[in-house]
Amino acid sequence: MQPQLPEPQALVNLVQALRALPGVGVRTARRMAYHLLQHDPQAARDLAAALDGALTDLRHCERCNGFSQAPVCSTCDNGQRDSTQLCVVETAADQNIIESTHNYRGLYYVLMGRIAPLEGMGADEIGLQRLIERASDGLVTEVILATNFTAEGDTTAHYLGQVLRAKGLTVTRIARGVPAGSEIEYVDAGTVAWALMERKPT
Repeated sequence: MQPQLPEPQALVNLVQALRALPGVGVRTARRMAYHLLQHDPQAARDLAAALDGALTDLRHCERCNGFSQAPVCSTCDNGQRDSTQLCVVETAADQNIIESTHNYRGLYYVLMGRIAPLEGMGADEIGLQRLIERASDGLVTEVILATNFTAEGDTTAHYLGQVLRAKGLTVTRIARGVPAGSEIEYVDAGTVAWALMERKPT
């Protein structure tokens, strides 16, 4: 067997960086790296600039914790939204999917994670106190828990439900039109819309 040629360290570093993306293994990362370098170096430069710009310019919205370039994001700053409803999601990607249904006109809170003790993620790591403060603003009357139907998502919903109900809030959970074990980001908009409409008290 012919020995494999050593790769330049810069290429190794690029492959390792691409492997940080979800679902990308070493072979896929290497294929991406070779494609960008060999066939589309301008796209590689654009990608690097976009990543640098995002890391520099984006922050967490002071109200919903989602990504924003301003202290308060455009959704939270929209006076046409229903301020009595607060939809709690695990990620900004989940928020984007729910928005794409065009069926929800309330506001959001993005946890940027979920309770997962084996991964060292507890209530403090997902900013529970900040969520409680947001939900207790005197305007919110219903908190919709739209965490994923995974073991961690269910644990998160159960825990948040207990804490928020103790604050006198109505807490509902999106219906299981979203398949068990699935993540909202990968579910079609129609199914998510139905789950929102059929939500139940927790």
